[in-house]
Amino acid sequence: MKNWYSICALNEGAEISIYDEIGAYGVSAKAFLADIGKLPDKAPLTLRLNSPGGSVFDAVAIYNALQRHAGNVTVSIDGIAASAASYIAMAGDEIIMPENAFLMIHDPSGMVMGTAADMRSMAEALDKIGGSLLRGYAAKSGKAEKDIAKLMAKETWLDAAEALDMGFADTMAEPVKMAASFDVSRFRNTPPEIVEAVKSAEKYKTSVINPAPKAEASAKADPVPAQSQKSNPLPDPAAIRNEAMTYAKTVVDLCRLAGQPQMAAGFLSAETSLEDIRKALIDAKAADDPDISSTHPQPGAAPEAKPWGDVIARTFKRKG
Repeated sequence: MKNWYSICALNEGAEISIYDEIGAYGVSAKAFLADIGKLPDKAPLTLRLNSPGGSVFDAVAIYNALQRHAGNVTVSIDGIAASAASYIAMAGDEIIMPENAFLMIHDPSGMVMGTAADMRSMAEALDKIGGSLLRGYAAKSGKAEKDIAKLMAKETWLDAAEALDMGFADTMAEPVKMAASFDVSRFRNTPPEIVEAVKSAEKYKTSVINPAPKAEASAKADPVPAQSQKSNPLPDPAAIRNEAMTYAKTVVDLCRLAGQPQMAAGFLSAETSLEDIRKALIDAKAADDPDISSTHPQPGAAPEAKPWGDVIARTFKRKG
């Protein structure tokens, strides 16, 4: 299974690499924290970052775990540390940035579907998370929280020199080859250098998958079947986003129908399958139902109404 992090033991301590979107592939911070917990308490850690961010809830958990670690934590931003990844970087005792690396901070964002109460609940959660991020950035940089809040509000990208000047980094290193293959279209102020790096990465990926035919190829060579010349197309970012939105709406609708809207966030975070969600909701509903003797009149729907389990099952089949 693919993962967004790796941990490699060194002669002394360990090297951790986060080179993808935090929380991707159905792997949560829980697995990361379990692996960190296996390391010696005072082992020095080197954390290498090249990430566009990801789950802010996972990032906060990782930041707290690194802060608690007794050994020295050195963070190297090997390309970009954007969004949630920049917050994780703040846990470093020393933060090193190559001259052409970038760090980005912004206000947290989230997605919710539901009632006005659901919207207010999400806004309150984002305010609390935003406050935690703000305090972490301020603690590392030494800047006033009101100044950090302004930087977060306008999505601020900092190169190594700027990050060093503002206290977000401690050491500037020699430039490295930028290897960014992330979707940066969701950000508002992405630097042109990163946009160009992403385009170059995509061009390289395309050339590897669909190499140009060799001019010196023999005309007498056996023809290659047409099917073998076709390669798997690259994933369409728009299709991936649409699929994610459909999944999220289905999960929220199922939870609301079951009277368990508070369970939606957990399912979405864990990327639980719709079949498992259906079973969990039915179990939760059964646990909430009162134990009423059959000798007494039953409250609720009329006898001819469809059982709740049938309704959620039909909804699942229709949306799944």
